[in-house]
Amino acid sequence: MAEHEKSEVITKSKVDKAISLLKEQKPKERDDVSDREAVKKMRRYIEKLTSDKYGYTYDEVSEMLKGLGINLSGSRIKYLIGELKKSRGFCKTYA
Repeated sequence: MAEHEKSEVITKSKVDKAISLLKEQKPKERDDVSDREAVKKMRRYIEKLTSDKYGYTYDEVSEMLKGLGINLSGSRIKYLIGELKKSRGFCKTYA
């Protein structure tokens, strides 16, 4: 309680300024992202590499990413790409 007695007076003006300051803050940029978010950001490049034109497998893409410290299995990447397609209401049918 002794600490509370030493605190300075908080005026209504300071509270109003504090509220303005807090309201203006933007979300912090996070350094870490989920595997789903990572694949979402890389999706177009992964789909390009795994297309018939480029011919890479998801396992090969996985190996490329491991060199950068992104440890996702080929099957996990393939699964997440499929989930992203479903969530957008876009689903290709492969024969």
